[in-house]
Amino acid sequence: MNESWKKPFLLLFGIGLSNIGDWIYLIALNLIVLDMTGSPLAVAALYILKPLATLFTNFWSGTIIDRLNQRNLMVGLDIIRALLIFMLPSFSSLWLIYSLVFLINMGSSVFEPASMTYITKWIPSKNKKRFNSFRSLIDSGGFLLGPAIAGLLFMLGTPYMAIYVNALTFLGSGLITLMLPKLADSSVKQEKLSLGVLKQDRNIVLLFTRNFPYVMAIYFLFSLMMVMAAALDSLEAAFSKEVLQLSDTEYGFLVSIAGFGIAAGAVVNALFARKITTSFLIGLGSLLVSVGYIVYAFSTHFAMAALGFVLLSFSLAFANTGFHTFYQDRIPVHIMGRVASIYGLIEAFFIIVATISIGLAAQFVSIQMSVIFGVFIMLMVTGGLCFMSFYTVKKFDKQVDEREAVKA
Repeated sequence: MNESWKKPFLLLFGIGLSNIGDWIYLIALNLIVLDMTGSPLAVAALYILKPLATLFTNFWSGTIIDRLNQRNLMVGLDIIRALLIFMLPSFSSLWLIYSLVFLINMGSSVFEPASMTYITKWIPSKNKKRFNSFRSLIDSGGFLLGPAIAGLLFMLGTPYMAIYVNALTFLGSGLITLMLPKLADSSVKQEKLSLGVLKQDRNIVLLFTRNFPYVMAIYFLFSLMMVMAAALDSLEAAFSKEVLQLSDTEYGFLVSIAGFGIAAGAVVNALFARKITTSFLIGLGSLLVSVGYIVYAFSTHFAMAALGFVLLSFSLAFANTGFHTFYQDRIPVHIMGRVASIYGLIEAFFIIVATISIGLAAQFVSIQMSVIFGVFIMLMVTGGLCFMSFYTVKKFDKQVDEREAVKA
């Protein structure tokens, strides 16, 4: 192994460990809540807690992320989440469980932009695209291995045992992160958290948005695509069972096919990442995700739905790699935490609105019509994203070159 890639691969291993733990935790928690209440609605409430936690966290978290050492922050958040997860099985009250899950999700809402900032600082520009393609591969591995390990743990013990294993994965991830370099602190001025500082940081993000509208337009459109994906995924089980009339086994196989699609896309991406432009990855990849959802929405049997799942999951690996690379290349690292947090706040709000709206439409109109309506909105969003990626990035590059020339 190339010496320069040893520690980045260590970071990827930590990310993979955490991703596997997330899947174990999600599946086990769903079963625990369903067993406690017998209510699918109580389980669905777990999925609203994540965007709610983001709403309560992201208006201040970016200010902290950009001013603290990101590696130490990541280690601390891993340890805190591990301790909270260890506490989960000891509670028998549903509302106490919801409260603890809300706190865990708050920690995750801070961790994600902090890790992105750390990766951007640490990984050289020439290696970013390849690193992001490996990260897509690791994410797909978590998608495949997490549920499988959860199932094995359920056979050997109980969902509570799986929860404890998940806590250990967070501890392991924290220890691995502790072995990574402690990068120099940001040059951002150290100030105590206050309303004035929060307002000042918000204005910095708004100023960057006004100065580089092309960048933030692509960022916002990609976020909207993920909003629609989250809303559509909330109806995935109901669509598969009631519209396609799939059995539990067939539905489980359909989800596994999506996992293999992501893995296949990530492998191809890792092999050819350096030869594919970022604009191509994010633009065409996102558009093909929508096409995959359209095939799924109009499917009438398992084979057609599987084809749609393979296409959308395969393309998603490319879209994610393109977006992460674009984000790391275009947004200054010293404001990255604040940009991610404020735009993540907007994304979380839209996820809640879209998920509730599509759920109500499914309740009062029909599941299939709701899904079809949702995928056509996604198609319009990704069509705009594809156009912006291919035709306006050059304008941004020209704008940057002109500003650098003025500075010189």
